[in-house]
Amino acid sequence: MEIDDQLKQQLDDFRSDFKRLRAEISKVIVGQQEILDDMLISLIAGGHVLLEGVPGLGKTLTVRTLAEALHLEFHRIQFTPDLMPADLIGTNVLAETDDGRKVFEFQKGPIFANVLLADEINRATPKTQSALLEAMQEHSVTVAGTTHRLSEPFFVMATQNPLEMEGTYPLPEAQLDRFFCKLLVKYPKVDELETILDRTTESIKPTAEAVMTGERILEMSALSRQIPIANDVRRYGIALVVATHPDHELAAEATKKYVRFGASPRGLQSLILGAKIRAILDERYHVAREDLRVMAGPVLRHRIILNFEGQAENVMADDVIQQIIDNVAENSLAAA
Repeated sequence: MEIDDQLKQQLDDFRSDFKRLRAEISKVIVGQQEILDDMLISLIAGGHVLLEGVPGLGKTLTVRTLAEALHLEFHRIQFTPDLMPADLIGTNVLAETDDGRKVFEFQKGPIFANVLLADEINRATPKTQSALLEAMQEHSVTVAGTTHRLSEPFFVMATQNPLEMEGTYPLPEAQLDRFFCKLLVKYPKVDELETILDRTTESIKPTAEAVMTGERILEMSALSRQIPIANDVRRYGIALVVATHPDHELAAEATKKYVRFGASPRGLQSLILGAKIRAILDERYHVAREDLRVMAGPVLRHRIILNFEGQAENVMADDVIQQIIDNVAENSLAAA
């Protein structure tokens, strides 16, 4: 596929807008550049993000700042065991019209937003979790037989606390698969902590200005899909995914020993879409194998289900992915 001059200019604008959006968020958020990049890639690809990190690392502030920089409606939901699906999606309430008649009127829940923060999603019951995850997949909710569409773009960032597991309901594997990627929020470095103090304990508090619209995000999403990927590169991506399955001939030793189930076709789709956006950001007009390797960690880590031995030995999914990357040849599954 040839890239014409018009498309090249559009991709240059894509890259410029991405950097402008990231810079605006960075006025408020200190460090976490890799997290910001993967978060924005997920947003543009039309996916959702699962964030895992201890409390106080700025997960809520990151999502709120993103919504401000995009001039989008932002809602935050604190998940608790007593949260019901109706508290999330809304319900029909009895209202009175001007002429005195009684009618049922749909009252929207907090899920009706462009950017939604689902805080501590694993504290809600499976019934409430499924209500959110259905909306993530379908971009709509159904109440009393009536379907209500969610406004686009619709981006969910859910958080999990890896420390406190008491009183939680871990997301089932099939529901984890709904997330485009899983990002691990790390503790800031010493110099970053100093910058955080400067921004939060002084009289001047930085804020993010709206630099882009939701419509532009949808345009960038459509544009990213036009990036070509060679058959051999695409088959290398397939090889990386099937190598997460312990019964496949390409499976690494760690996969055979520690993995119970590997990534799904949805994981492969996310890997290719993320790689296309990575290629644009790297000022290229085609997908390279390196793009697939970079996206493998965030896209596949929550889709690899460890067996009992892997859990007992505290094996990290990222270590399995790295061994897969090291072992899978670049010409794997290439057409003869």
